[in-house]
Amino acid sequence: MTPKSFVEIFRTALPDKVKALVNLGVAFMPRNPVIKFVDGFRAFFGDDFYICRFQNGDVGGRRDRKRFRFRGHCNGTQETLYIIRSNSSSLLIPKDEGFKAIKVPDTLPSWLSEEYIQYCASKFDQKGFTGELNYYRAFDITWELIAPWTGTQIKVPTKFIVGDEDSTYHSPGVKQYVESGGFKKVVPALQEVVIIEEAAHFINQAKPEEISAHIYDFIKKF
Repeated sequence: MTPKSFVEIFRTALPDKVKALVNLGVAFMPRNPVIKFVDGFRAFFGDDFYICRFQNGDVGGRRDRKRFRFRGHCNGTQETLYIIRSNSSSLLIPKDEGFKAIKVPDTLPSWLSEEYIQYCASKFDQKGFTGELNYYRAFDITWELIAPWTGTQIKVPTKFIVGDEDSTYHSPGVKQYVESGGFKKVVPALQEVVIIEEAAHFINQAKPEEISAHIYDFIKKF
């Protein structure tokens, strides 16, 4: 099980409380009882992988603010919102460069406005990313807490939606896992997998009407 979604943990522990689920972006995977989350990511992707880099308590706080400024947007806000695409290098944060290592086009996509970026940047500029990053820093604690549900399947009706340019979907082995039936084995009530074209990680922002329609059409059955 990956700790990406608290809903996944909740529906595993208390299936009688969840009728159905629409899951965006990150496919459910069983918890590995042998290796902790962060150790697994580090072994597979290296120390520069964003989750591993976030374990450093100095990343994202006030001391890092100047180092992570880029084109006037605090702490790589624009980069974080835009470049999480199919190129796995976008998930790497070199220690000496931070978010400045991430290259973004000069033109924003239609769904991402300069006004929205500035709004997000102004909010994060107050206290940094520390609160948000603590979610990732607690991954190994999550791994310990969900030990009683190791091997548990997700048995509520599920719909999985992912962008065809999402880097998480194109991480080694994930696309094959979803398409070859591995995903279905651990989510036996999986009813539909939807691939959204020309969309990356933030599909609810890039394709809001399409995603809302998919969610509504599914949940109204229950």
